[in-house]
Amino acid sequence: HRKDAIEGYLHIYSLCLQSPVFTKQPGSIVFPADSMDRNREVVFSCEAEGNPSPIYRWNLNGTIISPKAGSRYSLSGGNLRISQLNKDQDAGTYQCLASNSFGTIISREASLTFAYLENFKTHRRSSVSVREGQGVVLLCGPPPHSGELTFSWIFNEYPTFVKQDSRRFVSQETGNLYIAKVEPSDVGNYTCVVTNTVTKTRVQGPPTPLVLRSDGIMGEYEPKIEVQFPEAVPAAKGSTVKLECFALGNPVPSITWRRTDGVPFARKVDVRKTIGVLEIPYFQQEDAGMYECVAENSKGRNTVKGKLQFYAPPQLIENPQDVQKAIDESLVWECKATGKPKPMYRWMKNGQVCCLLTQERIQVVNGALSITQLTMADVGMYQCVAGNKHGQVYSNAELRVVAVAPDFSQNLLKTHTMVREGGDVLIECRPKMSPRGKISWRKGNEALRETHRISILDNGSLRLTNATKSDAGIYTCIAGNQFGTASSAGSLLVKEPTIITTPPATLDITVGESIVLPCQVTHDPSLEPKFTWFFNEQLIHFGNHGGYFEKVGGHSAGDIMIRNIQLRHAGKYTCAVQTKVDSSSIATDLIVRGPPGPPTSVHVEEISDTTASLSWRPGPDNHSPITAYTIQARTPFSLGWQAVSTVPEVVGGRRLTATVTDLSPWVEYEFRVLASNTIGTGEPSRPSRQARTKESLPKVTPANVSGGGGSRSELVITWEPVPEELQNGGGFGYVVAFRPYNATGWMQAAVPSAEVSRYVFKNDTIQPFTPFQVKVGVYNNKGEGPFGPAVTVYSAEEEPGSAPSRIHASSLSASDVEVTWRVLPWITGRRPDQSKRVYWEKREKEEMASVLRTVGNRTSAVIQGLRGSTTYSVTVRAYNTAGTGPPSNVVNVTTKKPPPSQPPVKVMWNTSNSKIILNWEQVKALENESEVTGYKVLYKRNRSSQPRVMETNTTSVELSLPTDEEYIIQIKPIGEGGEGNSSRQITIPRISGPNAIGSASTVSTLSALSTIALSFTARTSL
Repeated sequence: HRKDAIEGYLHIYSLCLQSPVFTKQPGSIVFPADSMDRNREVVFSCEAEGNPSPIYRWNLNGTIISPKAGSRYSLSGGNLRISQLNKDQDAGTYQCLASNSFGTIISREASLTFAYLENFKTHRRSSVSVREGQGVVLLCGPPPHSGELTFSWIFNEYPTFVKQDSRRFVSQETGNLYIAKVEPSDVGNYTCVVTNTVTKTRVQGPPTPLVLRSDGIMGEYEPKIEVQFPEAVPAAKGSTVKLECFALGNPVPSITWRRTDGVPFARKVDVRKTIGVLEIPYFQQEDAGMYECVAENSKGRNTVKGKLQFYAPPQLIENPQDVQKAIDESLVWECKATGKPKPMYRWMKNGQVCCLLTQERIQVVNGALSITQLTMADVGMYQCVAGNKHGQVYSNAELRVVAVAPDFSQNLLKTHTMVREGGDVLIECRPKMSPRGKISWRKGNEALRETHRISILDNGSLRLTNATKSDAGIYTCIAGNQFGTASSAGSLLVKEPTIITTPPATLDITVGESIVLPCQVTHDPSLEPKFTWFFNEQLIHFGNHGGYFEKVGGHSAGDIMIRNIQLRHAGKYTCAVQTKVDSSSIATDLIVRGPPGPPTSVHVEEISDTTASLSWRPGPDNHSPITAYTIQARTPFSLGWQAVSTVPEVVGGRRLTATVTDLSPWVEYEFRVLASNTIGTGEPSRPSRQARTKESLPKVTPANVSGGGGSRSELVITWEPVPEELQNGGGFGYVVAFRPYNATGWMQAAVPSAEVSRYVFKNDTIQPFTPFQVKVGVYNNKGEGPFGPAVTVYSAEEEPGSAPSRIHASSLSASDVEVTWRVLPWITGRRPDQSKRVYWEKREKEEMASVLRTVGNRTSAVIQGLRGSTTYSVTVRAYNTAGTGPPSNVVNVTTKKPPPSQPPVKVMWNTSNSKIILNWEQVKALENESEVTGYKVLYKRNRSSQPRVMETNTTSVELSLPTDEEYIIQIKPIGEGGEGNSSRQITIPRISGPNAIGSASTVSTLSALSTIALSFTARTSL
């Protein structure tokens, strides 16, 4: 046990060990030398992970630095600190090395450079003399320096700087000032200002005087390009490229840019940003090519060309990975990188190149490192370095070479391996050992020899085919190499095969039915079979699929039932049965017969005024031949789809054409087709395109021709318009024919609008209420149709000439008054008059009166909604369609006093022997109210029944009602002025005993309906 514990500890410890890996590498540093003092220092960063913790070293220009006490070099972790910087001694290339027991890795290169800017050596410069109109170049000649510079020029005195424009240009490459065409205003002193962008120091050169010559003005001349870029310009990927181009000339030349291949500039290029400079940000491969600068004025043009060459530092695309190999094996590590120019490769071991290629078994071809016959001396850290002139990239990988005796502790043979009789089985043997040794097998105590059924694979595993019962037993794998021998054993169990006894089949079923798909098996009794079903190779999830699928098999059966089967359930069903040793499957094809699918491609081939010829293509018959087709149509005027008549009357299943008959002319139709078979009728096709039937003469005349009324000397004729679907064509209208009764000739008038339903004929000779014969015909663009039957219509009548007589008004209550009169006699030329009553309060004017109309020869009416104790004036007039006659004499009538406003209170009730006895306090009317003459008791058995009414002139009542029901009761006072306000609702509950007593004030069992009723009563009594 102690040995196992130590081995376990060592295994866990080995898992924690790690070769060095950089987490931070040094970067290049540019240090301003102008600001150096004794305390200035720089620090190169370097960090690495590893277990054991890495040890750090540094080299400068390939030579190891040895930090010692008191020296200018010191280490803090992996960081290198350099103090008291010395420009001559410390400038160079630095690399960090990190080492532990697994090996050494070296970092990328990092440079230390010193930026500086010295003063100009000369203190005076000769003057430059030019003619007006001539171009000139003023040289800057920057002093010795290190680091990027920027240039500007002072004109005469600081802070007046030369502004660059189309005439003046300062090159940031040379620092020179270019003036394309000198003008008198340019005369003066020019001073070049040089700035180091790293040190931020600035120096000024000596002034250069610019003077004009007095021997004339320079004439015009063609452009001369003084500032031009090289013929080949390397540009890094992602950098910003600037090309300079400027020309002297008179007139001042214009500068334009173009690509010689004709490709337009990308949107990122702004050619107008700075005159004389083409700037290309974020340079990419597609930006490479030949560029041309064109300088042009009225005297000519000049050009200069240069090629932008794309380059990119290396970038790794395939890195070597840490590997563990057995002794004597071979190793191949691939290392690939992109870059332009194409990267070169070199390999390092533990930070050194020298020792890799000293042996023939170690080769580097196209970046790939191969080592054959690995030894323990090959262990270490390897680095692939891919580089071109623009940079280098490093990748690290660890090589471990292992040499151990065979060990099964991590990969024991399976304790039990099962195989079906007649099946094949593989018993794996995977011991840990290095180098790979010899593997043999034993069954029981006997060595196992290879036969046509038994073979030992190259990896040591044992394959056994066509297993029999005699193959069962204990199998042992023995592994050995030069370091030792080990073995592991396991048993092989041979089981009876699983066989599906249900034969493959093709089943046939109709939509809506249910079916059982069988899957019966025989299997080894010690194994549990698992059944899985697939539909068209997709797994069936029982419980989903709308509940159509259900398992109904027993222990040794995988039968399933499909309930209420649908067309979409047709297809291939596969039953798969699996045990721990084998699996088998069987397929059943299920055909589902159902109504046909929808026909397709429904077209209207030809259409007339009442017929349409249709064609279509059949849809799927769903395994049952189509026996018939049904055609349906719809119009904007129909309620949905309607069946139509066809020729032939019955459209057989083999026909794909038919003629629809009995259509309405000039109507837009859509058609669809439904297919039927012996199972049923399927879904309809998609509708055809709309098609309009042709026009024909109209056949339908207007309905309900009548008329009458109107003004004097008018004949008003009315009818119901013919619906649009019955007009049979455009330009539809009506022909109105009329004549006096018993006359011979007809007068006619055309009404050219399908929506019009009225025609008025006016003639001063028409006598009031004269009968006419009237008929209305129709027409459209095709011609005139028929007339409808003639009817009798009377001309307009004249208004009544006299007023009703014997007017009498009497008050019925505080709000109702009854008015009676004698009807007017019926005079020839007039229909019987109708009456209109006008009434108003006596203190009001007649113009404010209200009007109540009656129809027919009535001789009385009741006016309701009046105020109590109020005198009203009433007149009666006769009226007809021609107007209103004169008023009758005015009759005054006074309504009765209002009914009592106080409701009955102190209502008491008791029950005795199927009787309910009610008592309440006498209601006293107010001075302006009518006296109480009695009471109305309203009662109902339950809340949904209609109330019954009992009247009494006393303050008590006895109701003979069964007491096993709940009752709701209200009491109203009545007087000469009508009914007064009601008492509160009283609910008398169901009584189980012979006697009970209660009052309205103590009853609190009001239901929700009682609450609503009380609320309504309260509102209506205000």
